[in-house]
Amino acid sequence: MNGEQRKLLVVEDDPGLQSQLRWCFEGYEVILAGDRESALVELRRHEPPVVTLDLGLPPDPANVSVGLETLQEILKIAPHTKVIVVTGNEDHENAVKSVALGAYDFYQKPVDAQLLELIVDRAYRLHSLEEENRRLAMQGSDSPLAGIIAASPEMEKVCRVVEKVAPTDATTLILGESGTGKELFARALHELSPRAEERFVAINCAAIPENLLESELFGYEKGAFTGAAKQTKGKIECADGGTLFLDEIGDLPAALQAKLLRFLQERVIERVGGREEIPIDVRVVCATHQNLENLIEEGGFRQDLYFRISEIRLEIPPLRQRQGDIVTIARAFLHRQAQQQGRSIRGFSEDAIAAMNAHDWPGNVRELENRVKRAVIMADGAQVTAEDLELAVPEEAHPVCTLRQAREEAERRAIRQALALADGNLSRTAEILGITRPTLYSVLEKYQMRE
Repeated sequence: MNGEQRKLLVVEDDPGLQSQLRWCFEGYEVILAGDRESALVELRRHEPPVVTLDLGLPPDPANVSVGLETLQEILKIAPHTKVIVVTGNEDHENAVKSVALGAYDFYQKPVDAQLLELIVDRAYRLHSLEEENRRLAMQGSDSPLAGIIAASPEMEKVCRVVEKVAPTDATTLILGESGTGKELFARALHELSPRAEERFVAINCAAIPENLLESELFGYEKGAFTGAAKQTKGKIECADGGTLFLDEIGDLPAALQAKLLRFLQERVIERVGGREEIPIDVRVVCATHQNLENLIEEGGFRQDLYFRISEIRLEIPPLRQRQGDIVTIARAFLHRQAQQQGRSIRGFSEDAIAAMNAHDWPGNVRELENRVKRAVIMADGAQVTAEDLELAVPEEAHPVCTLRQAREEAERRAIRQALALADGNLSRTAEILGITRPTLYSVLEKYQMRE
């Protein structure tokens, strides 16, 4: 970043201090503002990454209310700006309040030029890193899998399967609870396939009445039934050349199961009321939250159709089984909703993270998105709390342990298991653990596990 790019907005009403701060930052393009109105004008004009803000602004410099309002307006206009609040000596309470409202840091007068410059430089480096991360994220947004957040090993495995299966025409069955994002994966299969330039046509088999579903899928000829005023193509025909997504295939009526099976075998359709066989070239992807194998046993689903639609099975794990994904996905939703709602929300509080990790998420990702959206709207502070999410905080909310703590706990567990397997025999325990007997003695001493 060169000197012209390093813009710094200094909001200070004291002319003497303005001059001092200008000389403090020779490597920056310093923009000065003496009150709230001019500060907001300069913010919009120059878009500085870093702002130093004196809380004591006109018309009442002795009162911090105008300064705090200015802070909130700055963050509303430019949520990623790093605001360093400058307060009077011994005014620790308002400094802490400013940070709670979203300020990056605070500094108390009298001004120490070197220290303040250090804080500003650090804020610039952080802003630059965050900008780079956002830029890289935007570059990757064209990827069909970019909207699928896969921090957990379970989801990374699913994404790898999608990448392998997408270039083929294999009929794919996507299984997963409601709200896990099955349609998102179906669209990814389409976008990564050679059919990506053609249409992706989706139909929910559970959302359309049985007496209308056949004509929706296969189309109809003019005069086929009362109200059929003209020849109409069905969803299957509309998807010709592209991908047909049949959501909630488990709710497909028995009569239509037989007709769909014939289409999948012959790749031709007949419109309702018609006799002409129409060839269709389409990739079929199905999805359901139901257990089709149980439905087959109960007589609710055809076994031959099941085998035909499940050439490839893609199972999406529920959110509660995706270790590490919950908070990662929630942060992505938070960032998006904060932008859409114009809120300067900076993250989740510790109790919110503990509550999210403890919640069972019966509605999966859809429930998480809805809760985060509501929380962003309702939050009063700079962070979303468990109360904002309407989630209960677990009684024992433990913070994330360090790697050393995790390693030590794993060693203790392995030793206890080996001791139990060896019935307390130390030589045999050392052999199971793959260490020498003296090393075992040392480890037992370290963890105070010797009797």
